[in-house]
Amino acid sequence: MRAPETLGRLRAIAFDLDGTLVDSAPDIAHALNAALLGAGLQPFDLDTVRAWIGDGPDRLIERALAAQGLADAHEALRQRLRVAFDVVTLDAPLAHGHVYEGIEALLAQLAREQPLVVVTNKPTALARAVLAAARLLPHLCAVHGADTPVLRKPSPAMLQAAADRLGVSTAELLMVGDGPADLRAAEAAGCPAALVSWGYGHEAAGAAQTDTALWRVQTPQHLLAGLIAATQDARQEHPSTFRRQPCLQEADRR
Repeated sequence: MRAPETLGRLRAIAFDLDGTLVDSAPDIAHALNAALLGAGLQPFDLDTVRAWIGDGPDRLIERALAAQGLADAHEALRQRLRVAFDVVTLDAPLAHGHVYEGIEALLAQLAREQPLVVVTNKPTALARAVLAAARLLPHLCAVHGADTPVLRKPSPAMLQAAADRLGVSTAELLMVGDGPADLRAAEAAGCPAALVSWGYGHEAAGAAQTDTALWRVQTPQHLLAGLIAATQDARQEHPSTFRRQPCLQEADRR
């Protein structure tokens, strides 16, 4: 599907992380299973874990516990698993996964035109570690992670914070993601959205999305071409409107 003409008003882009920029499912499964085994619990195969990804590590752990009859596990066990999960993740953030093909080139080109941020349900410290290991941080102005449950997508809070930080409206901020939470967060925030086909939750997101105008993106190159086509005419007519917004928090790029 061709990019909607409304994307000609874009002034910034927010990307989901897991399943959108990086295939981190093998690393998430490794960290989860290491935590579970350390607590004497059952590990899970990669396909099972991949289907649970998208709502952050706490929900991931909840699903793993529920799958082995421990939905009512004591909070102390949940905290122990979370600490172990974080330790393993930070020790080797992207040792088993990889950056999706074409993503680094996409970000490098887009970053010359518009400020880019990451909005993810992964906590900020873990997200920054993965992005650093992926060598994608230099292209980003900021990383917005769900450090508290109330921030977690589909809440619009992180998208609103990203727009405020960049000095743009949410209508000028594109949300690019692979799952239902990304689309619902974008809708709640008033952001346009693009659904990528290569992630973990795109099928569920596409099935749940009734908006026939939803922009479904097949490859990073498709995303880039669509953005260029959507903005070219508007930039020619109103060049001053589309001057690149500065990254207001340059420290976040280091």
